[in-house]
Amino acid sequence: MFKKYDVIVVGAGHAGCEAAAAAANMGSSVLLVTMNMQTIAQMSCNPAMGGIAKGQIVREIDALGGYSGIVSDKSMIQFRMLNRSKGPAMWSPRTQNDRMLFAAEWRKMLENTPNVDFWQDMVAGLLIKNGAVAGIRTSMGMEIESAAVVLTNGTFLNGLIHIGEKQFGGGRAGEKAATGITEQLIGLGFEAGRMKTGTPPRIDGRSLDYTRMEVQEGDEEIYSFSYKDITKPTKQRCCWITHTNSQVHDILKTGFDKSPMFTGRIQGLGPRYCPSVEDKINRFAEKESHQLFVEPEGWDTVEIYVNGFSTSLPEDVQHKALRAVPGFENMRMFRPGYAIEYDYFPPTQLTNTLETKLVKNLFFAGQINGTTGYEEAACQGLMAGINAHNAAKDNEPLVLKRNDAYIGVLIDDLINKGTEEPYRMFTSRAEYRILLRQDNADLRLTELGHRIGLADDDRMEQLHVKKNAIAAISDFVRSYSVSPEELNSTLTAIGSAEMKQKMKLDKVLARPHVSLPMLATAIPALRDTISKYSKEVIESAEIELKYEGYIEKETEIAIRMSRLEDIKMESDFDYSQLKSLSIEARQKLAKIKPTSLGQAQRISGVSPSDIAVLMVHMGR
Repeated sequence: MFKKYDVIVVGAGHAGCEAAAAAANMGSSVLLVTMNMQTIAQMSCNPAMGGIAKGQIVREIDALGGYSGIVSDKSMIQFRMLNRSKGPAMWSPRTQNDRMLFAAEWRKMLENTPNVDFWQDMVAGLLIKNGAVAGIRTSMGMEIESAAVVLTNGTFLNGLIHIGEKQFGGGRAGEKAATGITEQLIGLGFEAGRMKTGTPPRIDGRSLDYTRMEVQEGDEEIYSFSYKDITKPTKQRCCWITHTNSQVHDILKTGFDKSPMFTGRIQGLGPRYCPSVEDKINRFAEKESHQLFVEPEGWDTVEIYVNGFSTSLPEDVQHKALRAVPGFENMRMFRPGYAIEYDYFPPTQLTNTLETKLVKNLFFAGQINGTTGYEEAACQGLMAGINAHNAAKDNEPLVLKRNDAYIGVLIDDLINKGTEEPYRMFTSRAEYRILLRQDNADLRLTELGHRIGLADDDRMEQLHVKKNAIAAISDFVRSYSVSPEELNSTLTAIGSAEMKQKMKLDKVLARPHVSLPMLATAIPALRDTISKYSKEVIESAEIELKYEGYIEKETEIAIRMSRLEDIKMESDFDYSQLKSLSIEARQKLAKIKPTSLGQAQRISGVSPSDIAVLMVHMGR
């Protein structure tokens, strides 16, 4: 019934969809197996994509040729560029999305991707031959062969849902858990753990009083995630902000004795940076209120997502507490919030391609690796799909370094440091932030995406046009001299010191609060030059000029650090023979099996003195 596939992807969430699309677009025959064809790419939690650091990841996925950026643009109902008040390294795009349209667009794109087949069933186990994966076994007893398998099981592996004192098996509300895979992997020698995440109640928007809340509009200027030319919406839906209060907190506390988190029924660790509302009022007892974001789930639905009110308290406590929130006095609930526990596998058991160390050609991506968030899952799926294709076709693997992309930072963190709580990406995790901006993801990654067969020719053509535009703007700004008479009135108006003599425009642009559009109002020649280009291209050129010194410094540091990556290490080296290493370093190095001195340096517990010992041993 089934042919032998190059790649089988298990699970059709954000990681699975990107993995299937990537492998198929690179030329592999792909089977995407999901327990429910109606929930492909479902936004199980908040109806939004991007955000701080996450927006950079979505742009990187798009620059490489992935689908998440296109789908997000096609389903956006609101756009905001976060952190505009900070430097450009911190700017992060975010969209509110139509949840149903998002899933529909993803499915449409997958169905229109040659080489992708679908099968609805639960995967109960893996076929293993001679230490390598050989396919899957389904709950209906079917065995389907493949050269590589990507597991993207999300929260479904032995998933357990908690609402107050009630608990029942499930991978998501209304869907059963997946069993069999964890037990088999443990039997093969894998280490497993438990994590938890949660989701807030869903509310009937018709029952809310929005006059008691603060309106949060989208940006007037709508950017996009994708570098392709996607039609932008002509209107946007607004969100609202409200707050909890002492009355809400007091009501929530009445349910603490039935909270699965406080009574110990939940064993898994939850996300530190997205805690449940009961965890927030317990941990931050001094705070009298917490912000809630009231987010519509789409263009044509009244369903509301209450961001900031994730909870697993009894449903009657949730209901009563929410009705004490301003604007929610007559609230009607569609469904209560809940917590979900699930199995994950510490990602130190993976190589930097996301292939498992124990089983050849088996790849993990998404929450199975201990991460949280659509964007984190999607980028892992993309990289796992790329490398599963490479493994199936005996091609060289693809690894992104920390100075290449946030994706590289995320995977490097996971495989070298592991995680004991759901991992979420932040700009602070990246040491090369000024290099890894949201505006230049295409400049960093599209040529690579095109070379491996993911990014199409149109993307390369767009990239060349952008590069030429940035070069033209930069050349003009560096060569054009401006006089005090031309510019002093403009500088005085923004509180900048007057010029004493003629100077090149790039020196003026380096000043705080000075921008290319501002200079163009006073310099007709500059206005004529930049008027040919989009606002995004002008911004990219300005950032490259304005932060040139910082960019060069970070580039030099990255090159210097990369030299350690060139010092290769044997993966099967016996570290116990190096008695000068600390005990912790010996244990961690033996577990991680780094392939370079650079990777060894980033392993948690390996000190600079341990690296010195390794360098001496290697004759360095």
